[in-house]
Amino acid sequence: MASLCSFASSSSSCCHKLSHPLKPSSLLNHSITLPRIRNRTKKSTSVIVRPLFCALNDVALQYRKLGDSDLNVSEITIGTMTFGEQNTEKEAHDILNYAFHRGINALDTSEAYPIPMKKETQGKTDIYIGSWLKSQPRDKIILATKVCGYSERSSYLRDNAKVLRVDAANIRESVEKSLKRLGTDYIDLLQIHWPDRYVSLFGEFFYDPSKWRPSVSFVEQLQAFLELINEGKVRYIGVSNETSYGVMEFIHASKVQGLPKIVSIQNSYSLLVRCHFERKYLDMNSEAAKRGRLNLFPGYMERYNKSVAREATKKYLEVAKKHGLTPVQIALGFARDRPFVTSSIIGATSVEQLKKDIDAFTTTERPLPADVMADIEDVFKRYKDPTIL
Repeated sequence: MASLCSFASSSSSCCHKLSHPLKPSSLLNHSITLPRIRNRTKKSTSVIVRPLFCALNDVALQYRKLGDSDLNVSEITIGTMTFGEQNTEKEAHDILNYAFHRGINALDTSEAYPIPMKKETQGKTDIYIGSWLKSQPRDKIILATKVCGYSERSSYLRDNAKVLRVDAANIRESVEKSLKRLGTDYIDLLQIHWPDRYVSLFGEFFYDPSKWRPSVSFVEQLQAFLELINEGKVRYIGVSNETSYGVMEFIHASKVQGLPKIVSIQNSYSLLVRCHFERKYLDMNSEAAKRGRLNLFPGYMERYNKSVAREATKKYLEVAKKHGLTPVQIALGFARDRPFVTSSIIGATSVEQLKKDIDAFTTTERPLPADVMADIEDVFKRYKDPTIL
C-alpha cells in the first residue's frame, strides 16, 4: 500500500504527514518507506494507542509501519528545509541531535533544499545532514529525499539541462548528487518532489487545461527507480504533491509492468488545508511571527497573507483557548490523529521550538476529545479552503 503525507505547522515550524491513500487504517503522517527488496506485500499495521495526558517523562513516540515497507517510522519526521538558509550547520546538528535523542528516527530532505530555492544555497541542507550522519549509526536512521519535478527555473540543479524532467537521466543524476552530498551509499526513501506532468500546485486551485504539456510516462519513471533499487542505491520510492490520479496511475503501472510500488505520499494536510495540498499552519498574531517565514521572505506563499487564512487561524486559536490548548497542541494533535497519517514532518528552526512541538505531540490527549473536534469541525464548515485566494 502507498502512504500519504500531509503538512501541519505552528509558528515557523512545518509539519508534514504521510498517509495511506487506499486504506485509511494504515496511513502515515509524512513519510518515506524504503525497502531494499521491491514489491513487498506486507500490510501496514495499525497504530497502538497510548494512555492520554500522560506525564512527559512517561511518554515516548510511537512507531508505525510505513505502507508496505519494512520501515518502522516514528510518528514525527524531521523536516529540514530551513537548514542552510535559516539555520547554520551547528544549529542543524543541534536540532537533529535533539530530535533523535527524543526518539525520532526519520528525516526528510530534498535536492531543492533549502527553501526558498536559490542557486547559491542549493544543496546546503544535504551537506549539513551529511556532516551530521558521519557520527551516526546509518542503519538506525530513515533518510528520505526527493528528486525535483518539471521546472524551467531550476535547471541549475543539473549539469546540462535547460528544463528539469522526471526521466531516467534526471533521476539518476539527482540521486548520484544527493548521495555524494549526504555522504551515504543509499537512500531509504526517494520521492518525486512534484509531478513531471502539469498539475495545479502551490496555491493554484483550479486545473488549467491550457498549461497541459507532454510528460514522462509513469512506466519510464518507475523503470528508472527500478534500476537504482537493483543497484542498492534506493530502498523505497514515494511521491509528493501528487494527485489521486497520479497515485492510481503509478499503482497501475507497477502492477501491470511488475515495477516497484510507491509506498508513500507526502502532501499537505492541516487545519488550514484540508481540501487541497498546501503547506503551513502559521500564527501571524505573535511577536515570534516576525521571525516566521512569511515575514523573512517577502512574497513567499503570499496566499497565506492575502486569503482568509488569518481569519480562519484566529477562529482555530479561539477553539484552542476555549479548551485549554496551545496553538501547537491543537495543530499537531489534529494532524496526528487523522487515520490516514503515519508520520508528521515537523520543521523547527531551534531546539527550543522542536522541544515544544514534540512535547505537544506526545502529551496532548489522543485522540483529541470529541468536544474539541466538534468545535474544529464548526470552524471548518465556515473556512473549508481558507488559503485559496
